[in-house]
Amino acid sequence: MKTCKLISLFTLTVLATASVGAATLFPVVVGGKWGFADNSGKLVVNPQFEKAEPFAENLAAVRLDKWGFVDATGNLSINPQFQHAGSFSGGLAAVEFGNHYGYIGTDGKYVVNPQFDEAGPFTEGLAAVKLASHWGFIDKTGKITINPQFDEAGAFFGGLAVVKLGSVYGYVDTAGKIAINPQFEKAGVFSEKLAAVRMDHHWGFIDPTGKIVINPQFDEVGYFVKGLAPARLGKLWGYVDATGHFAINPQFSEAASFSEGLARVELASRWGYVDAQGKFVINPQFNEAADFSNGRARVSLGSGFNGAFTGGRRVGYVDTAGKYVWNPNK
Repeated sequence: MKTCKLISLFTLTVLATASVGAATLFPVVVGGKWGFADNSGKLVVNPQFEKAEPFAENLAAVRLDKWGFVDATGNLSINPQFQHAGSFSGGLAAVEFGNHYGYIGTDGKYVVNPQFDEAGPFTEGLAAVKLASHWGFIDKTGKITINPQFDEAGAFFGGLAVVKLGSVYGYVDTAGKIAINPQFEKAGVFSEKLAAVRMDHHWGFIDPTGKIVINPQFDEVGYFVKGLAPARLGKLWGYVDATGHFAINPQFSEAASFSEGLARVELASRWGYVDAQGKFVINPQFNEAADFSNGRARVSLGSGFNGAFTGGRRVGYVDTAGKYVWNPNK
């Protein structure tokens, strides 16, 4: 399971919105059907859906042939009608209908009619959208505020969004002005006022002015959370602080950024969780593992989420002490 690499241009938004609203419910699979359980492991919404996503802003996307949304009681608040549906962020969710993307409100009504080739989540009042092979940005009324001109575009964090022009990456501000000139081979979103960038095949970090704060020296990196970021030198991952020094020495075969005080790491082909000192809080034992959200993390004792999770046989949830909230053998 490859984890860190370059953070997705929208990943931080997904992580943030997935933890908002109906926080005590999480998607589970029983007999090949999806439902929702609470933190005690009790089924609250009976398994009935083909697929279910985590709650965000009190609604969760579910699939019954097509995608719709349910509330915390399991009632369909927005009828299944979409080809794809994203999580709610800032009161709006990107949905695909008729091979075009638009945005709906929590009442299921279109706020921005389907018209885009692709669409990202709203952050800081703006969303990246793709029109005719180029990316730009819209506001919550659907008005184009930054004309489509980029080959790629990510979400805004701290007033800056990563964009690609030609073969290089840079950053724009919310007015669409180039804030950091395109110059990097790869680039990630800002987190804790630092963004990962790749130059000459190595990763380092810049600040919001574009100044290199941590010299490019790593083979791969993740993003900063509470002063630590995963970084790989050679074959092993550790964690660096904001000065670029290793606070947790490279020792893991894979590693992810911290979430709720714990980070998932792989050692000897098994995943566990470490604290900010690098000490194992949950010993390596899982075939795969996800980040913590609302005090629980999804783990697999089978062949992985894509196979076993769909079948619902070997995937469960643990709390921050490693105790099962949902047993993978259910």
